[in-house]
Amino acid sequence: MTTIEHWIGGSFTSGAATRRAPVHNPATGAQQHEVVLAESADVDAAVAAARTAFESWSQASLSARTKIMFNFRELVNANVKPLAELVSDEHGKVLSDAAGEVQRGLEVIEFACGIPQLLKGEYSDQASTGVDVFSFREPLGVCAGITPFNFPVMVPMWMYPVAIACGNTFVLKPSERDPSASNYIADLWRQAGLPDGVFNVVHGDKTAVDALLRHPDVAAVSFVGSTPIARYIHQQASATGKRVQALGGAKNHAIILPDADLEFAANHLAAAAFGSAGERCMAISAAVAVGAAGDPLADILTRKAHEVVVGSGRDPKSEMGPVVTAAARDRIESLIGTGEQQGAKLLADGRGLQVPGFENGFFVGPTVIDQVRTSMDVYTEEIFGPVLSVVRSDTVEAAIDLINANPYGNGTAIFTSSGEAARRFQRGVRVGMIGINVPIPVPMAYYSFGGWKDSLFGDKHIHGPEGVSFYTRGKVVTSRWPHVEAAHGASMHFPTAS
Repeated sequence: MTTIEHWIGGSFTSGAATRRAPVHNPATGAQQHEVVLAESADVDAAVAAARTAFESWSQASLSARTKIMFNFRELVNANVKPLAELVSDEHGKVLSDAAGEVQRGLEVIEFACGIPQLLKGEYSDQASTGVDVFSFREPLGVCAGITPFNFPVMVPMWMYPVAIACGNTFVLKPSERDPSASNYIADLWRQAGLPDGVFNVVHGDKTAVDALLRHPDVAAVSFVGSTPIARYIHQQASATGKRVQALGGAKNHAIILPDADLEFAANHLAAAAFGSAGERCMAISAAVAVGAAGDPLADILTRKAHEVVVGSGRDPKSEMGPVVTAAARDRIESLIGTGEQQGAKLLADGRGLQVPGFENGFFVGPTVIDQVRTSMDVYTEEIFGPVLSVVRSDTVEAAIDLINANPYGNGTAIFTSSGEAARRFQRGVRVGMIGINVPIPVPMAYYSFGGWKDSLFGDKHIHGPEGVSFYTRGKVVTSRWPHVEAAHGASMHFPTAS
């Protein structure tokens, strides 16, 4: 059994860690690795390596940084397959989904390759007589990323390519459930020519997280995960003066109007609800059927759920794999049962699914629950599994009010053939990311990703232009170079532009 170690200062190490955690294959249920769990001393070592590396990396030219970013981009692109296999083996998602995750991460790297353009400042010539004013942005220092299990490649890539391209150094604390991809990435950075200490990986649990949050040399923390933890991260890191972006949970709704192509809508809703076994912060978990759309939509969704091929992520015939742990499976199945007990109608039941040859895997089948009310646990909880609730609404206005009453504001969508209804929806919902006939409106890397309300703590979204702003701070310089023979004495008055 292999031991997954930290990557600190350019090499693998177990450091001071005395604790280990198992890493399972969700398809088989078997332990395949163990991962070291950091103590505070390991976080201290990683931050120290990053702090030392920052002194030279922050002074590296834009050309030098860009060259390494392009090298890294080529290496990641050449290693999509092995990265996808690592993700599939430790997370459980099917290979095509895992490869798509790597591709979306690559898009952020490509955005970061444009850092010379992104860091251009502004210049005002002759702002006052003989006085010029210009601005530029500088890196912060050591930045930390705390990332979830559901996208072990893509979500960290929302953070560190932009941070590093801006001149910062980085300490990544990935999920201990699927840690191998982060170590693989660390070696790709080494091959790309990134100096030792600029990128570090510390594996662990709450001990490592808390050590990062309170470390005086960590300037900024980025987090993606559940809302309770996002709130905790924001409170703790802000209290120590750090810049924080903490993305929380979600309850993503899709409104389906009677004028929509229901077959088209159901196809995309099924993909959005059941893809990656529903373990996506942008998964659609509530389909709000408006008026006459309700019964036919529920029928089509039930058929689609039964058509999904569930199996091992390594099987090319599989469309959906297992969930990440046995505990996750048990929680999802419990919520399905609770929904039925509270009066919802179970149309497709994914509990107790057995996949031949993988009887010990952590499988939950696609599940559709109709007649769900907003007071039910299956609606109020973020299930993070392949469960789609069908909620009924009489009007578009009532559906928009339902979405706005939810504490989350991550993503939402509408299916309709009415441009007027779509425009009313996009202006009326209090949600950060909106899809129109697009179920998972994850923006491209040159936009920024993030929700509203309890889905985001902090004032900056992740990657894109706001990512550059988050990982840098601005300086404004006012300069004058007078001719010595024409210089005048200083005035005691407040300076004005004259």
